Amino acid sequence: MTTLKIHNIETAPEEAKPFLEKSQKAYGMIPGLHGVLAGAPKILEAYQTLHELFTQTSFNEEELTVVWQTINVEHACHYCVPAHTGIAKMMKVDDEITEALRNEIPLENPKLEALRAITLSIVRNRGNVSQEELNAFYEAGYGEAQVLEIILGLSQKTISNYVNHIANTPVDAGFKKFEWSKGHVVS
Repeated sequence: MTTLKIHNIETAPEEAKPFLEKSQKAYGMIPGLHGVLAGAPKILEAYQTLHELFTQTSFNEEELTVVWQTINVEHACHYCVPAHTGIAKMMKVDDEITEALRNEIPLENPKLEALRAITLSIVRNRGNVSQEELNAFYEAGYGEAQVLEIILGLSQKTISNYVNHIANTPVDAGFKKFEWSKGHVVS
C-alpha cells in the first residue's frame, strides 16, 4: 500500500497555502485529496481550476454527477465515489441515480443513460469512440460541446482518481458513511 503526505495549511509548501485556504473556506475543512495535492502546488491549482470550469459547463447537477461518478466508479476510486455520493446529496441529486451509478446499473432516464454510456466509452476506450456511439449521444439530446465537456470532467477526475490510488487517501469523516468498493453492490 502506498501513501503520500496529507498536508495542512501549516505543513504545505507556501505556494499551496492559498489553495488550501480556499478549500477550507469552501468546504469548512480541507479534504484529504486537497491535502495530498498540496504537495505539488500546481496540481492543486489545476484540480481546483478544472473543478470550477467543469461545474460551469452546460451540465446540470444530475449530469455533473453522472459524469463524475461514472469515471470514479470505472477507475475504482475508493475516495471519490464516497465523496461524490455526499456531494450529490448536497446537490439534491436523486438517490436512485447515485446508487445506480455506484452499482454500475444503467440509469432509467434515457438521456442520463446516454451520458453515462458515452462517458464510460470515452474512459474505457481512451477517447476512441465510434460514430455510432456519438450519434446515440446526439440523438439523446446532447451535442458536440457536451462531448468536449465530458473530457474536461475526465481531466479533473483523472487527477483525483490517480492521486487517490497512489496516496491511498483516507475517506474524509463526513463521507465515511458512503464508503464504497468496486463490485460491492449496495441496495
